[in-house]
Amino acid sequence: MTALLYLLGVLTFVVAILASIGLHELGHMIPAKRFGGKVTQYMIGFGPTVWSKRVGETEYGLKAIPLGGYVKIVGMLPPGATAVADEVTHDEHGQQVVRVRKSNTGMFTQLISDARAAEWELVQPGDEDRLFYKLPWWKKVVVMAGGPTVNILIAFFLFWAVFATYGQKSVEADPGAPVIASVSECVLPYSEEGRSCRASDPAAPAAEAGLRPGDVVTGFNGTTVTDWDQLRDLIRDNADGDAVIRYERDGEELSGTTSTTVEARPTSETDTTLREVGFLGVTPTTSVVTETGGPLYTLDQMGGMAVDTVTALATLPVKVWDVGQAIVGLEERDPDGPVSIVGGGRIAGETAAHEELPSQDKVAFLLMLVAGFNFFIGVFNFVPLLPLDGGHIASALWEAVRRGFARLRGRPDPGYVDAAKLLPVAYVVASAMLVMGVVLIVGDLVVPLHLPDS
Repeated sequence: MTALLYLLGVLTFVVAILASIGLHELGHMIPAKRFGGKVTQYMIGFGPTVWSKRVGETEYGLKAIPLGGYVKIVGMLPPGATAVADEVTHDEHGQQVVRVRKSNTGMFTQLISDARAAEWELVQPGDEDRLFYKLPWWKKVVVMAGGPTVNILIAFFLFWAVFATYGQKSVEADPGAPVIASVSECVLPYSEEGRSCRASDPAAPAAEAGLRPGDVVTGFNGTTVTDWDQLRDLIRDNADGDAVIRYERDGEELSGTTSTTVEARPTSETDTTLREVGFLGVTPTTSVVTETGGPLYTLDQMGGMAVDTVTALATLPVKVWDVGQAIVGLEERDPDGPVSIVGGGRIAGETAAHEELPSQDKVAFLLMLVAGFNFFIGVFNFVPLLPLDGGHIASALWEAVRRGFARLRGRPDPGYVDAAKLLPVAYVVASAMLVMGVVLIVGDLVVPLHLPDS
């Protein structure tokens, strides 16, 4: 690897992610200010402040740990029913000041009370009509959805740029009669593919039938074979039955007899669900196919990515647990498992420094990497749990539903939804996110994933 190129790749990735974080927070701040809300801070990063500057009523700044960002919108939490009586006080100059009474009955009650008090310490005289919780529900949705929507838009435009120019490359079997590229010597479980055969491994049916690389399969159990898709279906449907295979070798018609075996294999190239199917042990000759497309093609591809991302989110705790197992040496790290920003930076560096990759491949891969991170961040933030943006969106939508039902039934307005009551859940979710983030960062340092053959 070239150290300078590696560093350039890492810096490019880090700057791109920081820019994405900044744009995410602008997605919250701009509509909040447009709707009359008060934003006191716009920060990229967490921890100690490295640099800041106040412009108007908002402090803009950078913090030491570049693993996120935030905007502080005043009045996210309502005062609460137990605090209303002490909501308005006056200071020594006679000016009205909003304060929230604290309660000490129970740990969670105290946490909620402390959060309300900290929130309302920022409220100044004249801010009463600018508080976030008083905004109409749809404005709250726009403000909170603005951040993750920006990430998804970033991903869309980056994916579109790659798909429209560089294209999406995939490896497909050569069209026409199926020419064998390789023959497995033994039958390996799908999870162990790639390792060398052992004496205890059963011989592959194709090897038993005498097939060799370069042979052209022309028939399977009396059915004339014309392409790989047809042959694959015939093999899978044969389960563990007998198989008579016709093939050509150097212009000579030959045949071999064997029995296919049943193995757990992916349902298709796009569906990785494993199911028991017939297995022969041959791979086709392939070629790289490039597919390009515009906005509609990009949206179609992102639809599939969304399904994969939701699935990945559902299994994220298990995947992170597996990374923890790999850290302590109990198992190998899954090459398709999650990585942190640290891991993404390492992969970006290896890509930039890879000596065999053409420059256009490097640029396309880095753009796809940044787009993938943005897409995941955007979808993740729509999860309807506090402290994620989706939790605030869910609260606003519930407020709209609750008030709508009250109007239909002629009942009094139930008022604003009190998101503070969900703070115990937010603390649990935030703690889980912190633990998973630390595990992934440690994993990316101790048992990092690398580019193939890098």
